Amino acid sequence: MYKRLRFNRVLLKLSGEVLMGPSQFGIDPATVARVADEIRAAREAGYQLCIVVGGGNIFRGLAATARGIERSSADYMGMLATVMNALAVQNALECIGVDTRVQSAIPMPTVCEPFIRRRAERHMEKGRVVIFAAGTGNPFFTTDSGAALRAAEMKCDALFKGTSVDGVYDADPKKVNNAKRYDSVSFNRVLADDLKVMDASATALCRDNNIPIVVFNIREQGNFSRVLDGEGVSTIVCNEEE
Repeated sequence: MYKRLRFNRVLLKLSGEVLMGPSQFGIDPATVARVADEIRAAREAGYQLCIVVGGGNIFRGLAATARGIERSSADYMGMLATVMNALAVQNALECIGVDTRVQSAIPMPTVCEPFIRRRAERHMEKGRVVIFAAGTGNPFFTTDSGAALRAAEMKCDALFKGTSVDGVYDADPKKVNNAKRYDSVSFNRVLADDLKVMDASATALCRDNNIPIVVFNIREQGNFSRVLDGEGVSTIVCNEEE
């Protein structure tokens, strides 16, 4: 169904939880620095990179809604958390010499640039890493949907989702010992079997724009570069070949 491709422009989706490191919440500077090293290595290998970071390490809109906060307000609070994470990643990257720009879907010009598609493309063409913050800028959409949207807008060759597991399984591998890992799986199978790769709207958007999703373990040192080069362990979610 799938053959390895050489990607040029990719979007890296990081969950907010990745930035917590060993902590229970917040931002762990050592972990952010390690992730920045992974991104620098990929950039030095010649890839054009953009990034979307979640905000779950600081604030979760859905969880807050369950505790009584109105959904739209809770989602906007979550978007602001992603801006904090984006600035942390930007700082870590610039500390190691990687030119980086943060663009927010919610305008806040004293902090970062507003999202402008052509400007973002130009940054990437000049070798800068672009971090997209504040999701889509709208409530009721996840940062997964924001990542899929930005990947389509930036004409990315693939969306790499860095998680704490090494791919897509038919069950939760942390709960089911004999869970099966897929080397590759179709978008339609992911949606039909509710495999929890990304939310359904994000998966459908990638399917309709033929943007493969590569799921891998970002917590393993050097794994991002290995998976970009077609090595390492990952799962590719893609359209079935005709």
